[in-house]
Amino acid sequence: MPTTELKSAAMELGTERIRKLLVQYAVPAVVAMTASSLYNMVDSIFIGHGVGPLAISGLALTFPLMNLAAAFGSLVGVGAATLVSMRLGQRDYDTARLVLGNVLVLNLIIGTVFGLLALAFLDPILYFFGASDATIGYAREYMSVILAGNVVTHMYLGLNAVLRASGNPRKAMYATINTVLINTALNPLFIYGFGWGIRGSAIATVIAQVVSLVWQFRILSDRRELMHFQPGIYRLRRRLVRDMLAIGMSPFLMNLTACFIVILINKGLKTYGGDLMIGAYGIVNRLAFIFVMIVMGINQGMQPIAGYNFGAQQYDRVLKVLRLTIVCAVCVTSSGFVVGEFMPHLAVSLFTTDEELVRLAADGMRIVFLCFPIIGFQMVATNFFQSIGMAGKAIFMSLSRQLVFLLPGLLFLPRVFEAHTDWGGGWGVWCAMPLSDLLATVVAFFMLTYQLRKFRAAIAARSANE
Repeated sequence: MPTTELKSAAMELGTERIRKLLVQYAVPAVVAMTASSLYNMVDSIFIGHGVGPLAISGLALTFPLMNLAAAFGSLVGVGAATLVSMRLGQRDYDTARLVLGNVLVLNLIIGTVFGLLALAFLDPILYFFGASDATIGYAREYMSVILAGNVVTHMYLGLNAVLRASGNPRKAMYATINTVLINTALNPLFIYGFGWGIRGSAIATVIAQVVSLVWQFRILSDRRELMHFQPGIYRLRRRLVRDMLAIGMSPFLMNLTACFIVILINKGLKTYGGDLMIGAYGIVNRLAFIFVMIVMGINQGMQPIAGYNFGAQQYDRVLKVLRLTIVCAVCVTSSGFVVGEFMPHLAVSLFTTDEELVRLAADGMRIVFLCFPIIGFQMVATNFFQSIGMAGKAIFMSLSRQLVFLLPGLLFLPRVFEAHTDWGGGWGVWCAMPLSDLLATVVAFFMLTYQLRKFRAAIAARSANE
């Protein structure tokens, strides 16, 4: 497609109907994110049935480390995507291309350094995360391969964010779908056919990401694309790096605190329920991830529309896309509530046939999914502030759920349940999660309401001057 047409495609973010734009951008992102969540589920399902219930516990122990890797990936990728959409809204195409080059270099540096450091201290890290002698072998086998390919993961996710933000949501979707399909095809071959066990699942994951990364490089090397690799864009620019990291700080801190929180959850569940309880949380986490990822896909569809129109000072369009995104997100998380409360055994049985693990995971799922109908709103509100470059507010909202509400709950509720109920401390760990969702949503409501009043005032002032 000629560059002039690509510029027109980006400019339609400020002129086309909001509903049509959200469908156009969100549907590919939702498909991609759903595929990504299935991508994670595939590993758990094949490992659960092909290796055993303790292997699921071993896999669950890797979640904090993977959250930490994702934190550094989102620090660059999310900030870059927001900057790209805002610069396109301002018709600053040269700066948008500089962002692309800086994303590539930063992910190369951060992905390599993180992977090497984590590999060097892998066993102490896993024991700190709650591993036991029965589960560390599984966790070590899986993460040693994943960390060896960490730089590929960072680059793949970062470039996908840029593709989506620059008016190519379908190509970003295809990259994710290709990764899922390749991973799904290779998992049974490596686990069952070659007998590689949990290590085979990790190898399949890395190979799938390598193939998709090569495809992304092919797209972004095409000079007919508005965003493409070219000489002069790879030198790190202090201002761009600073802006990217400032905007990406919100999801970075969210993933960083998620890493810390999952460590506490794993340690609490191990203390009050043993290794199998950690596996139960791993299953519940994967199932919750499906609905969370769908909402994240809708948010990704909103991000370029909100960012572009905010940059163009078209606040009425910003409000329209926000309202529509909230409605869609709440519908998705309400569906999750129905699954979690009325058919948890069916959902959990996808991962294992072990009766005790199914029982533990089903009980935990009912509790965790209790406040699901409202977390869609909270996720959209946080992402909205991030999409329009208000990094400070997004950071506060991200941290309020994890540190202000969930952390105290994980520290004190298990002790309260253990001392004053017959249910045991494990129930205190589970109950801390929906309680923090409820309180964080209340905070998000008041912060978003205050910001919307400012937008409406700006719209009214503009109408009065016309």
